[in-house]
Amino acid sequence: MDQTTDVIQGTLDMLILKTLSLEPMHGFGIARRVEQVSRGVFKVNPGSLLVALQRLERAGWVDGEWRQTENSRRARFYTLTRAGRKQLAVETAEWTRRASAIARLLKAEG
Repeated sequence: MDQTTDVIQGTLDMLILKTLSLEPMHGFGIARRVEQVSRGVFKVNPGSLLVALQRLERAGWVDGEWRQTENSRRARFYTLTRAGRKQLAVETAEWTRRASAIARLLKAEG
């Protein structure tokens, strides 16, 4: 049975912002990093990633610019903005709050 799954709905923006907080990168690099750090548990759908990056850029949370990759290909590289760092903190706090609530519910005994 394939244990790889799409990123949980509502978390893709947070994962992109976190990934870009480490270093600027292009879309394929972001997808690869999420898969690597999650140890293959999460896979990012390329179409969803593109839409999310466009949304994050419109919101002012990431900046994108066309550059050459290490393979001499042209790709759009994304960088986290100051506003993006603030949004990452907000989303991380909210995720932590929700994950803690789920953990409490799963540990609850009758």
